[in-house]
Amino acid sequence: MAVSYYSPASRKQQIPQVSEESAEAPRVAQDMQEAYVGAKERLLNAIDSTKSLLGGLRDFNKKSWVVRYPQLQEQSEESAEQPALPKRRKGMRRSLSFPDDPNFQAEVVVNPARAGMARSMTLASVADAEEEPETTQQESAEGLIPSADIADFHVIRLDLKLGAHGSTSSPATLVSQLEKSSIANLLDERISNAVTHIDRLRLRVEDTSSKVLVTGDLNAGKSTFVNTLLRRQVMPVDQQPCTTAFCEIHDAVAENDGKEEVHILKDGVSYSKEDDSTFTRAALSDLESFVSENENESQVLKIYLSDTRDPASSLLHNGVVDISLIDAPGLNRDLVKTTSVFTRQEEIDVVVFVVSAENHFTLSAKEFLTTASKEKAYIFIVVNKYDHIRDKAKCKRLVLQQIKELSPATYENAEELVHFVDSVAAIENGTPSFDELESSLRSFVLVKRSKSKLAPASTYLHHILSDVNLLVGANAIVAESELKRALDDLDRSRPVLEKMKNGRQALEDSLESVEEEGATATRSRTKELLTAALDRVSQGKLGVDMASLKMPSYPGLLNIWDYARDVKYALLASLDMAVKLAEDEARVTTSNSVNKINGLGDEHLPEGIERPRRVFIPEAMFSPRTDKNARRKSRHVSSGAVVAGGMLGLGIGLARRPDMLETSFFDLFDVHHQFWVTFGDKKAEDEEESPMTALSVASVGIGAVTMVGGQALGARGIVEGLMRIGALFESESARKWAAPVLGAVTIGAAVYFVLELPSTIPRTVGRRIKATLAKEAEERGAEGTFVESNAIRVSRETRKVLRLASWDLKECFRTAMDEKNREVQGAEDVERKAKKALEYFLSVERESSEVRKLAGLGLTA
Repeated sequence: MAVSYYSPASRKQQIPQVSEESAEAPRVAQDMQEAYVGAKERLLNAIDSTKSLLGGLRDFNKKSWVVRYPQLQEQSEESAEQPALPKRRKGMRRSLSFPDDPNFQAEVVVNPARAGMARSMTLASVADAEEEPETTQQESAEGLIPSADIADFHVIRLDLKLGAHGSTSSPATLVSQLEKSSIANLLDERISNAVTHIDRLRLRVEDTSSKVLVTGDLNAGKSTFVNTLLRRQVMPVDQQPCTTAFCEIHDAVAENDGKEEVHILKDGVSYSKEDDSTFTRAALSDLESFVSENENESQVLKIYLSDTRDPASSLLHNGVVDISLIDAPGLNRDLVKTTSVFTRQEEIDVVVFVVSAENHFTLSAKEFLTTASKEKAYIFIVVNKYDHIRDKAKCKRLVLQQIKELSPATYENAEELVHFVDSVAAIENGTPSFDELESSLRSFVLVKRSKSKLAPASTYLHHILSDVNLLVGANAIVAESELKRALDDLDRSRPVLEKMKNGRQALEDSLESVEEEGATATRSRTKELLTAALDRVSQGKLGVDMASLKMPSYPGLLNIWDYARDVKYALLASLDMAVKLAEDEARVTTSNSVNKINGLGDEHLPEGIERPRRVFIPEAMFSPRTDKNARRKSRHVSSGAVVAGGMLGLGIGLARRPDMLETSFFDLFDVHHQFWVTFGDKKAEDEEESPMTALSVASVGIGAVTMVGGQALGARGIVEGLMRIGALFESESARKWAAPVLGAVTIGAAVYFVLELPSTIPRTVGRRIKATLAKEAEERGAEGTFVESNAIRVSRETRKVLRLASWDLKECFRTAMDEKNREVQGAEDVERKAKKALEYFLSVERESSEVRKLAGLGLTA
């Protein structure tokens, strides 16, 4: 198509007259440029600081602390007990919880952002005392943040758009099923995306040019608006959608040596104006035909256009900033085009949204404005085709109401940013409404460049820093809660552990003392009992006095052999019973010692620790061993074993040993003992028993004679008697008395057998039992004596039981101390991590506030 220009007359009308104010314009522009440069440098520093802050948060999330994602639910300020507040307060109560830990509940107050400060979060109990004064509705709007979003995330929100709320696939349900690490990974991904976007923001802020995106719904009049803005018929215009490509309009004088042309960019190639291989040249007159032929293709066109108007009137050729106008395809043409516009808007400094006054905002338009307003607080809105509306007041009211919901900051500045015009009517001669629109757009893009170019980055930083403060505020509360719990755990566990460490040696010493005292007591008592019993047996008495034990009655001379055997069995059984009594007393002593050990456990083990499970059964002491080795040893043991209940097992003691029960002649007449008593100078019980000789056998008769009447004669008396008897036999008269004398002797011997044997045999048997045990002890050594061996055995059994009980208690003590040690170490680790996390989160909050103050990220950024 032929490029048409406005008539000189019409252009002349658009050229402002030179005045004193216009003469001062360069100076004002220079001052504004200097102010812009200063704001730009501060914003770049804030961008770098924010990126560093986010990087540190990512590292802290990966290495030191699993950052938790908070859920904030609004609480009603009215209750049955508390009347409703007349005005809303800045502090907004919320119920804080975490999807990965539904048990955590806390009431917090989220304070909205103020100038130089991001949102903050405190526990409700603390905030109650520090609640701020009431505020007006205008103040609560907070300029940039809608009141509904004060306690919500803007950038790092975990929004899983899968299913309606309450369903099994709703975001809340899905997030609650995730683990801490999974949620932390999702947060890390969001933060990573934010860092990537911040990098793009930096490039945009550093770019000296400004990009103005003109977009809107189909047939809203975008291309007509662009042509009217340029005062030239450049973009194709039709009743049907024409623009199917992104058409970027640049100043040909400033950027292309004054040459007007179209550069058709090639897909997948980075564009360079100096490299013809990255684009295809076309004439400006071929633009309409190219767009028509490629209406189904997505293209990017660079259009270089000369604007002959003076810089004071032209937006494109303004003499201050390089401007590019981008005419975008309609939003609701198809999903691909709409997605392309959504993506492209992130690279744009200023969004000019053209909406038809006849249709208002469509669903695509509302979604676009909602998304764009999160980054760009201010959006320039053109309500086109306004002259065709009959009820203009109603149209304006409805449109502004929608804008208030979609972009609150734009609504607050609607006088400058929202314009109701008719581009078709203004394209020829201009209209006051469009002139006002053009002036506001020039002012917004050039004069108020800090708003148009820097405000999107500033708004994004405001949102991301607010999100970070909301995130670290919630995690600081968690860290403080865990720190308090860890300190409580340490206050409870550390003294117990220290007490156990300090009392460990005392416990071991006490256990050793109890063990040694018990073993010593049983050994001493056993020796005492068995020594006394053995002495009584050697005197022909029972070793212990018990009703169940009795000496056998004398059956008469004819059964004297059986009598001797029964006496021996009774005496041996009494020794076995003495051993049994010693074992019973050892059981009592051991039981008392076990109770002392249990008392030591109650004294040294902390509460809540399980005591030893092993139960002491006294009856199980001295029980026979049932293992095969013990039975095999018992079968091969020699008949000389003397330990009752020992090597041969319980019940196989002295009274059941065949060798001990075997009765001999010497159990009736202890010739050896009587000989040494009669003729020797030593006591028979002190001499070793020697084999029988002829002299010993001959002494039996002599012993019988000398025991008449129970009186024993000395050796000299026996010899003298024999000499006198020989002298008497020489006399005839003596020979007459020989027969009566021999009769008397015979009668005396008979009396001895009848009267003395019942009392002599027990003593004889007792002495022989003691002598036999002494002989076996000599063969075994000192510890092999009947008394010593049993004392050692009983003491050893007691020591074994006490040692086992002590070991159980020591093991419980060691286990308890290890558990307490792990508990203390775990609490110390939690304390250290929580303290580090709390300090870090507080430092992030301080750093965020410093970044906001540095860059001036207040509520009017």
